[in-house]
Amino acid sequence: MAAGADGPDPVLRVLKVGPMVHGGHCVARHQGRVIFVRHAIPGETVVARLIGSGPTTGYYWADTVQVLGASEFRRVHPWKLADPLRAYQAGRPPVDGAEFGHIVLDHQRRLKAQVFRDTLGRAGQLHGDDVEVRVMGIVADEPAGMHWRSRTTLAVSPTGRIPLSVPAYDELRLWDLDFTGAVRVDVTAATQGSRVLVSITPGPQASRNPRVLQDQHEGWKRRLAHLPGHVSARITVPSQGSAPGPGVIHLRGDAVIREHVVTEHHGTRTFRAWGSGSWPAHRDAPRTLVESVLAATQAQPGEVVAELYAGAGLFSAFLADAVGPQGAVLSVEPDAQVSQDAKANLGEMPQAVALTGDTEQILAGWLRTRQAGMTEGGLAGRRINTVVLNSANGGPGRTVLRQVHQIHPDRLVHISGNPVSLARDMHHLNQHGWRLKHVDVYDLAPNTHHVISVSLFTPR
Repeated sequence: MAAGADGPDPVLRVLKVGPMVHGGHCVARHQGRVIFVRHAIPGETVVARLIGSGPTTGYYWADTVQVLGASEFRRVHPWKLADPLRAYQAGRPPVDGAEFGHIVLDHQRRLKAQVFRDTLGRAGQLHGDDVEVRVMGIVADEPAGMHWRSRTTLAVSPTGRIPLSVPAYDELRLWDLDFTGAVRVDVTAATQGSRVLVSITPGPQASRNPRVLQDQHEGWKRRLAHLPGHVSARITVPSQGSAPGPGVIHLRGDAVIREHVVTEHHGTRTFRAWGSGSWPAHRDAPRTLVESVLAATQAQPGEVVAELYAGAGLFSAFLADAVGPQGAVLSVEPDAQVSQDAKANLGEMPQAVALTGDTEQILAGWLRTRQAGMTEGGLAGRRINTVVLNSANGGPGRTVLRQVHQIHPDRLVHISGNPVSLARDMHHLNQHGWRLKHVDVYDLAPNTHHVISVSLFTPR
């Protein structure tokens, strides 16, 4: 069945499309075999091209190439390069990054809500009446769901070119430049104002050889010289084994982006953001998530809040305002460079302590030496009222959740970009006697399958 999946003669199958599952695929079946098909809508009949199989060929992956019976919620894909109906006709596969672009925006959110509920129901023991799940969009988003991204990572081809960009960065014409020696280029645009930061990551040869890196540094600096004055640029050298990193080489302008976050209920703050990994990509995500997190924590003056995986300190800063000078916020971030941003952003708030290090080790210190000072690995004898867990897509892991439970906070606010890992965490928390009390789910990546959730857990 899969003989031509990667060969010159594609294998095509007519499929009746079933439900949507996490990852942006719909489930279909052919001769008893499961096929995960992209670019379809539940209820449609499509012609799908097999593009791969599972490790035991028990299931297959496919792209929709023709629609025989269209859903009422189908539209023309707003991004031609990501539309498989046009891409395969042009002799190439679609690019990634807009797998829901063929679906009208309101129905995208209905499908995301269904997938979220189903995922938590299967793995997290969520029942239909436990909490209401509705995926909320951003009012300012375009009807087509385009032009929301303030950060993007662009691949560099073996010839030194960027084969794909996005409209927000068209004026930079980065695809005209030669980035030979780089493996990727990150472009960050400030959500307020016109500042843009271009960050170049060199390949292994330059990262290991200072002479090669110097040659590439001079070449990239020369090629970027024509960019507008509001564009800054830097080289970010990744760590090599036990060597410290990433190192930063300035090419032009400021090496960081300043982000101004204006909220409806919690004032305005300015942040230093190192790069794409420490800040939400959607231009309106920071204020939206701050409002949601602050509503969930209900932080009061004098309380102690711990934020784990805190990034640049976005939530920690607003939480420090909420607890006031008699309270405390412990902002924990494993990444040393990102933690430097947190220390800069929280530096004028004496009630906020930015801690750098392994999360499990820091939690173990709080449990072991509670009386030690907050800058010395302890809690200064105080009790943590709320834990904010800003987990990565893979989740914090069972050990961190067990340690959080042992701290005995009143509330746990869990921020996640992956319902599968949230469901797994929910299962572990249930075993420790915690229950999901409320969840907000946001569509902060229109035209993709991704959502961001803010969940409030309380002990039973």
